[in-house]
Amino acid sequence: MAVGDGGPATPGGVPPGRPDRRPGARTAQQWLLTLLPAFPVLLLVLRLWQLSRQDMSTMLLLVQYVSPLGLLSALLIALVWAFPFGVLVLGVLGWLLRISAPDRFDPERSLLASVAARTPGWVFAGAIVLAALTWQLRFLPTLLMLALWLAGLRARYRWPDRPDRLLAVGVALPVLAALVAYGWLGPAIVSALRGGELVTGLLLALPPAGAVVLTGPVPRRLAPAVTHGAAYAVAAVAPFLMGAVFLRAAVLPSAAVEVGPEPPATGPVEVVVGQVVTVTDRMTVVLDERGNVRFVPNEEVRAQVLCLETTRIPRSAVRAHAWPVEETALNWVMPRRTVIEPDPRCAGRVAPPAPAGSPAAGFPAPGPSAPGPTASGSPASGSPAPASPAVESRPTGRPDATAVPG
Repeated sequence: MAVGDGGPATPGGVPPGRPDRRPGARTAQQWLLTLLPAFPVLLLVLRLWQLSRQDMSTMLLLVQYVSPLGLLSALLIALVWAFPFGVLVLGVLGWLLRISAPDRFDPERSLLASVAARTPGWVFAGAIVLAALTWQLRFLPTLLMLALWLAGLRARYRWPDRPDRLLAVGVALPVLAALVAYGWLGPAIVSALRGGELVTGLLLALPPAGAVVLTGPVPRRLAPAVTHGAAYAVAAVAPFLMGAVFLRAAVLPSAAVEVGPEPPATGPVEVVVGQVVTVTDRMTVVLDERGNVRFVPNEEVRAQVLCLETTRIPRSAVRAHAWPVEETALNWVMPRRTVIEPDPRCAGRVAPPAPAGSPAAGFPAPGPSAPGPTASGSPASGSPAPASPAVESRPTGRPDATAVPG
């Protein structure tokens, strides 16, 4: 009996002696596909719950004012790397099951088989391109390995009687790709190992060599356990990784609100640093850094400053031809924001008054229509406050704590 020959099958497609489990498996797949869209909603709710410091009233306030489009945008930007990862891993495992144990390959019984049989090639190609743009450089060798595995497995299924094509796609192409990768990444690998960054060195060094390992079938008896076990492991780890990344993503604008008595009155000035929830015609609602909701009357808002995130401090000093290993290709080629001096108000300090004749350090606070601000950034004495809140973009000077993995 040839490898992969499971013997005669019943008309329903199930080998004799094995119970027909397709209805139960199909039901499980339907439940999975039904609950899958609920996972992003769960992440959004958990993010608001975390932002409110587990206070139900605060969370309900955020739900009332936070833009759903803003939440979805933050979710998409933070987790854009997850889609190609899931598609490529499930595709590789599904095609490995297909060529290793054809008798166990049933799209009606296995999610891996369903992904391999029903996902067109252009979806895999699009996932590879998206991953190349959104994964960090240190994960691109892993992308190369997954892409070569997928190409080799698909070629073995499509051309089983063409040894020349199998040799070209399954052996020659991975070896050539590994040589090119090592030639380009060699200095970065040496730099990582010399600098004590073992994990980065292994991520750059091992995948190109591993690309030549899995372009063919595994033993038929081991194929279901290997493929399904790997799929279960990924399914168990991926939600926690995605949650850890998204729960650190910003969903509200960070700002510093300078609060003080309305001119011409004098008194102490306070800077409230936090995240702006909403601005109404009477109140500016701010969620401060301690998780407390501050309702600031617009008459007391002297200025607002948007605290932009500065470029995060890199954890790795390794570069490949001036490309930092923690940068994605998309971030590396896109224009960079001009670095300017951090505004002291983003650190909770009151800004010093601007010199006479110089532009205002901040923009005026919300209020009814009136003449523009003076050089100090506040309305002229005796004049009502300007019409709408204006915001100045300033970096915080604090490192970005959110690092989206590739």
